[in-house]
Amino acid sequence: MESQPEHFISLPLVGKEEESPRLPLAINVVAKYWGEDLVQPDSPAQPRGAVMIDGIELAEKAGLAAYIYKGSLKNLKKRIDQGIPVIAIMPGIQDVAQHATVVSGYSVDERRILTYVPEPDTVGAVPESKFEDDWEQDDSTAIVIVPADMKELVKKEEAQFAQSNRLCFEAERLRQQGNAGKAAEILRQAAEKDPENAQAWSQLGGVYNEQGSEEAVVCYERAVKLNPKYYLAYRGLGNYFLKKQDYSLAEAYYSKAIGVNPARYGPIYKNRAVARMQLGNNAGAKGDLVKYLEQTPGAQDRKSIEDAITQI
Repeated sequence: MESQPEHFISLPLVGKEEESPRLPLAINVVAKYWGEDLVQPDSPAQPRGAVMIDGIELAEKAGLAAYIYKGSLKNLKKRIDQGIPVIAIMPGIQDVAQHATVVSGYSVDERRILTYVPEPDTVGAVPESKFEDDWEQDDSTAIVIVPADMKELVKKEEAQFAQSNRLCFEAERLRQQGNAGKAAEILRQAAEKDPENAQAWSQLGGVYNEQGSEEAVVCYERAVKLNPKYYLAYRGLGNYFLKKQDYSLAEAYYSKAIGVNPARYGPIYKNRAVARMQLGNNAGAKGDLVKYLEQTPGAQDRKSIEDAITQI
């Protein structure tokens, strides 16, 4: 890192006392980097998963400009060299499907992407190939927040899917609030605006899935055709067919998701175990339940799963 200081942004440290239920850590860090304090400690807590668009809107109210677009490694490095940190939507771990990380630099010599870690004098370093592979699982979604007078640095031709991705984030909030009808309407607009946007199709599939509509399959399949690494679309197809009691297809799609990233989301193994038990594959089901507990150490149903493992 010392040999490549021109490719590194020093970001402010945000302590736990500065966290807010409406303000995601990643947006808090970037806003502070630009000299804006967005913390509103008295704000009511929002549902899990709905806070990203809330945080973006807080940043905009403070006079910052925000863009949500499909990025690339080349564009990410360009932003770093412009002095602009990038928020990347990445795979989660354990029982969290996604998380946002702030990219603060890159190392030319080591071919690594440097990320913000909320600890003093600490930086994460991820091999470029792994970072790119992981990022593609969420369609390389990037969030860039800059002062209004720097808006011209984010050129329209570089910000692919900016409008439709914004609609996707707004729809996710509506979905979390229980307004699936309005969320579906907005996601249909996003898909019409950018038919090549895999995120829009996957999220629309998610809304239809919750409604039990077979339209979910069409949307999810459109997403994975556009992006064969779209983990959440494969998982969504698995969930759809599990509910429809088509256990063979459920197992197949869960296996495709696991093939994309075997360590992304622990509970998927529990779901595949259900499908495998129904198919008579008890050995496979047992292995999946063991994997579920390994990857989800805080599982609330640990005792019942351990009992099930001993009985299979």
